[in-house]
Amino acid sequence: MKTTLDIDDELLVRAKAASARERKSLTALIEEGLRLRLRRAHSSGRMTRPPIPSFAGKGGLVAGVDPLSNRSLLDAADDGS
Repeated sequence: MKTTLDIDDELLVRAKAASARERKSLTALIEEGLRLRLRRAHSSGRMTRPPIPSFAGKGGLVAGVDPLSNRSLLDAADDGS
């Protein structure tokens, strides 16, 4: 199937050089890269994502602040407490 891609100029120059060195077509090189990428994503079960940052410290909300109320949270933020 034919398709049109917009590829970064530097990446395309490097890909063309690699395909010439390996004596394979640019299409074959791109297909190989896609197969490797998709195989890795499939074998891991899902794409690896960076961990979600969390705070492991002590403390919490100031007494009287309702974490389920936007108004309460906004009021606490305005008070500086």
